[in-house]
Amino acid sequence: MDIIERIKSILGSHPIVLFMKGTPQFPMCGFSSRASQALKVVGADFHGVNVLEDPEIRASLPHYSNWPTFPQLFIHGELIGGCDIVLELYESGELARLVQDAQKN
Repeated sequence: MDIIERIKSILGSHPIVLFMKGTPQFPMCGFSSRASQALKVVGADFHGVNVLEDPEIRASLPHYSNWPTFPQLFIHGELIGGCDIVLELYESGELARLVQDAQKN
């Protein structure tokens, strides 16, 4: 399967996906840790993809999403943003609403 098709398949299989360094249980960088923690606090049931274990996704996702860094949060296949945006959404209460809406479907 082509790498772009694999990315699309992952995004199509899970309503909330965090492409991150490490796993939600064991993040391997501070940015991934903070984004993952914010999602956990708002009760998100999210799928984590460890880009450190998948060099093809790590190399290709920034081109696919037009976002250069990790983590990258997607909800219903749409890029939400990286760590700073996730934390801003969390602080404003918007992340909880987005997660709630995504988990209804």
